[in-house]
Amino acid sequence: MHHDTSDDTIITGGSPGLPGGVVHEPDLDDTIIVGLPLASSAPESALRGPESAEGRQHGPPGIPTPPTATPGPALHYRLRINGTIVSLDKVAYIGRKPSAPRVMQGGVPRLIQVQSALREVSGTHIEIRQRGASVVITDLRSTNGSVINIPGRAPRKLCRGESVVVMAGTLVDIGDGNLVEILPMQRA
Repeated sequence: MHHDTSDDTIITGGSPGLPGGVVHEPDLDDTIIVGLPLASSAPESALRGPESAEGRQHGPPGIPTPPTATPGPALHYRLRINGTIVSLDKVAYIGRKPSAPRVMQGGVPRLIQVQSALREVSGTHIEIRQRGASVVITDLRSTNGSVINIPGRAPRKLCRGESVVVMAGTLVDIGDGNLVEILPMQRA
């Protein structure tokens, strides 16, 4: 490949009168960047971009665009609380008189109130949230704690403020006979 350098700026010479008779050679290193035509460096299919079923191109010509998928209904875990089934499509706060935190991330949470005649359940006892394909249960510093029973493992009591990742089939005893069961994912 031949590139015409007649338009390059070349600085020659230096300061021949430097002390000690030092003479600096001119810096003749040159970086030349030459653009290649797109047609010769990319396959034709990449230049056209994705086409729809009707053959129309999405995006400007020559710039590939990512394929667009039409999202279906989202998958969410569900909770069974004392016989009532609730979708985990948003963060759930469960307690005797639950309230949302002062600083919230995301949308408005779901507040689920349970009965607690013996007051074993704290006002806002636990938080349950779906993170991708996982469910995270957090004890919100409850007074009497929460007992987690994950299938295939021995039941254990959560420490105050502790979070644990669980799976479908997990039972959470928050006190006063209130059981929360994590049900498998289902389309909303």
